[in-house]
Amino acid sequence: MAAVSANDPRDEPVQLRLKDQQESSAAGPGLAARRQQSWSSRFERGQGGRRLGGESAAGLGEGWEVVSYLVSGMLAYGGIGWLIGRAVHLGLLFPIGMGVGLVIALGWVIYRYGRVSADQQQSR
Repeated sequence: MAAVSANDPRDEPVQLRLKDQQESSAAGPGLAARRQQSWSSRFERGQGGRRLGGESAAGLGEGWEVVSYLVSGMLAYGGIGWLIGRAVHLGLLFPIGMGVGLVIALGWVIYRYGRVSADQQQSR
């Protein structure tokens, strides 16, 4: 084994820098300040959201809300049906509960998102 001297240049610390990292750290707010920005403020300034097929992804959030309402309605009422079905030894209550949950969630989605606002009615 070779002996390594105390003044070996391989033991010195090396400062690493990313390609797009600026030299001075006083150029703007730090990473911690940028992370504190809310998504809504980023969308207002045009910094957030991807482009999907040339259109903004602003309506993507409403789509996920609709899907989550439908899935959570099925899970909640299906779970209730499963618990009651286990108690009375009737396995048919689980799919019935899921169906009831889907119908209730679909009704809520139609009530919440299916209404036409006054501005949209005037433009028709």
